[in-house]
Amino acid sequence: MADHVRDTQAGKASEIRFSHDTIGKNGQHINLDDVDGIDPSPETYAAIMATRKPNPRGPGYIKLYLLAGMVFLCSTMNGFDSSLMSSINVGQMCGALFIWMTDWYGRTWHIFFGCLGVCIGTIVTALSTNLPMFIGGRFLLSFFATCAHTSAPLYLVEISPAAYRGTIAGAYNTFYNVGSILATSSVYACHLHLSDHGDLDWRIPLWLQMVCPGIVCLFIKFFPESPRYLIANDQHEKARDIITRYHTNGDPDHPLVALQMKEMLGTVQGAPKATWKDLIDLKVLVETRSSRYRLMLNVAFSWFGQFSGNNIVSYYLPIMLDGIGITDTNTKLILNIIYSVIGWVFSVAGARLHDIVGRRKMLLSSTLGMIICLALVAAGAAGKVEYGNSAAATMSIVFIFFFGAIFATGYTPMQPIYPAEVVSNKMRAKAMGTFKLTAGAAGFLNTFVGPIALSSIGYWFYVFFVFWDTFEMAFMYFFFVETKGMTLEELDAIFEAKDPRKASVEAKNMQKRIIKERANVMADA
Repeated sequence: MADHVRDTQAGKASEIRFSHDTIGKNGQHINLDDVDGIDPSPETYAAIMATRKPNPRGPGYIKLYLLAGMVFLCSTMNGFDSSLMSSINVGQMCGALFIWMTDWYGRTWHIFFGCLGVCIGTIVTALSTNLPMFIGGRFLLSFFATCAHTSAPLYLVEISPAAYRGTIAGAYNTFYNVGSILATSSVYACHLHLSDHGDLDWRIPLWLQMVCPGIVCLFIKFFPESPRYLIANDQHEKARDIITRYHTNGDPDHPLVALQMKEMLGTVQGAPKATWKDLIDLKVLVETRSSRYRLMLNVAFSWFGQFSGNNIVSYYLPIMLDGIGITDTNTKLILNIIYSVIGWVFSVAGARLHDIVGRRKMLLSSTLGMIICLALVAAGAAGKVEYGNSAAATMSIVFIFFFGAIFATGYTPMQPIYPAEVVSNKMRAKAMGTFKLTAGAAGFLNTFVGPIALSSIGYWFYVFFVFWDTFEMAFMYFFFVETKGMTLEELDAIFEAKDPRKASVEAKNMQKRIIKERANVMADA
């Protein structure tokens, strides 16, 4: 698809739109006006939103927020597990190999089975009487948790309206901090009150892992499927009903309904229904230049989200606390709770800002802030190690908290969302598996290599991340595509351009101009 601009006569608003011609399977051109049952619409999503914006506080949107809030519990479950004991990387990476099954039987079923498996893994772990049983339970828990909390953001990205996709879907990963707060608080409370009551001190927090996945299991199958999954499986009316209910507050004649149905149908028209072989065929990830570019962004941000100094900073915090004389376990737990609370507050704000400011500006500015904070953390650590300066160690701790706030604002909301946004509908399930494999590999490196490097070269490891994050910032500037305010199908046009990054920036600038002109026309009228 190619985008073009139509300038109207003086005094009228300009309109940016995407051509109705799109590229189907095997490269054939598909005209979206030929899709049966869909009225042609020359508008883009942003142009319609400029004049016919649905009420974001309407009944349909309220239902969508409640639905999303329930799905957020999958992220809470992930944060609880990781903060309680850290996940088993092998289980995570094995679970990532099965994300493609969401294309077979649906997004909500995969979330359901993932949460059910977490409950089973929790029971095995909490009742374990020996180490092999405990490790087996942990493997099950990690495997099924990956199924749930990787398919959950995929589902949210596909069901959220483009104008609020960063806010709704982005808020998903912020609840990782809620899970971390719950886990740390439960450990703190049990350590404080049950340390003299045998193994209840550590078994109760394990049992509490069942709460969030158990709630999701009870309700997830009452939720609608992803409209894009339904379209791919010839359930067009169900998809239309979902868009009408959640995107236009029940108005079936709203132009957003026709636009989105046309776009989604255009992505599957002419393509044969997927067979079992297609479901496990990975060629879709690399078959065209645009798909390879999309996969590059998916893998790059998956790695950046786990390997930007964030995990090393949190690892070093207890050591830095020891360095300034804070050795009490309860005090350290309280400071960890505060760190998680700060992360949650800033990540929630960041989720909204990604829809206001845009992905590129948010990621670039937050990466710059992280570079500055890491440089100051390294300087403070050097002052403590080389000169025994406790004030320098205190400065390091302060900037560790600043780093956490900045990372939470820019990166946390987008960690599972941007990798899902930048891939096409037919790539998304397999690409999310790739996202989790990449994140698992980065987590493996953080877990097993990071502490060794930190103990061997000390604060120089922070210096390494200063340079690494500088590289990340340059990579983002030259290659990352802006996805704010565009439907997932409109992004197809961006990635067909010779330079997708440039095309996305120009498209956003044009949209701003058009919205401003339309506002002026409406004001004059």
